[in-house]
Amino acid sequence: MITAKEEVRKMLDQIPDDVSFEDIQYHIYVCQKVERGLKDIKEGRVLHQEEVEQRMSKWLKG
Repeated sequence: MITAKEEVRKMLDQIPDDVSFEDIQYHIYVCQKVERGLKDIKEGRVLHQEEVEQRMSKWLKG
């Protein structure tokens, strides 16, 4: 299993050398969110399209 530190090093090797700290923070943030989403999928914490549409319709009515 790859460690968080190794994942960040790998990400840093793939982005341009002239990025800002904010850009690096954003890339780390996106990686965290993707990992969390993949974990949610693996653990069955997902919604079906119909349920999403039903929930969205309640928000969009107004």
